[in-house]
Amino acid sequence: MLITAKGLSVTLDNRTILHHVDFALNAGEIVTVVGPNGSGKSTLLRSLIGAIPPTSGTVAQADGLRIGYVPQKLAIDPTLPLTVDRFLKLPKPSPNKQIAEALSRTGADHLRHQQMSQLSGGQFQRVLLARALLSEPQLLILDEPTQGLDQPGSAAFYQLIATIRDELGCAILMVSHELHVVMAASDRVICLNGHVCCEGAPEHVASAPEYRALFGSGTKGALALYRHDHNHSHDHDHNHEHAVE
Repeated sequence: MLITAKGLSVTLDNRTILHHVDFALNAGEIVTVVGPNGSGKSTLLRSLIGAIPPTSGTVAQADGLRIGYVPQKLAIDPTLPLTVDRFLKLPKPSPNKQIAEALSRTGADHLRHQQMSQLSGGQFQRVLLARALLSEPQLLILDEPTQGLDQPGSAAFYQLIATIRDELGCAILMVSHELHVVMAASDRVICLNGHVCCEGAPEHVASAPEYRALFGSGTKGALALYRHDHNHSHDHDHNHEHAVE
């Protein structure tokens, strides 16, 4: 077990953000947290990595756990002359070979000498992902990493995440609003609204009354189509349903 939370509650500015959340993440697992705005998704991530202390309950990490983090967004002064290569060497330089491998793994090796200010949204996110991989993480955390990307760009990014998990064996924990794409890329989905409303395999959560009360059932068709493709690329998924009934 990489991270375990028991009875996690967080109160900020006299407002309860999270209430009695139980959470566990296994090695190699892709877990997605979904929920409406203000449901505490980012607060949960920050609590799990120790950036926000719990008001009550406990959070435990495996000894020496290496975490790579891809933020929701990162503001860089567009007038600052900063290449991708230089960005990846801040705050401390990594070996050139390691940088090249990380960029190649995220499909961004051709961007190494580009200015950060000239990157598209999708390119920027792939560079941030490469930076997170430099720490050789056992756990990769992504907070709404495809915000602002179009649907094909989002789908491609999440397929890249699944490939990285398969190649590196790291666990993935991510937050997203893009239910139709990201749920299908997950082993397990947690539906959060201040507390855990429901959790389980994507098919289970998509049909749960608690999930439908928050999101309706309008994403079922897209989830079914994407899940079908996803299953054929992962042997361990072949026994799962290919579509949401």
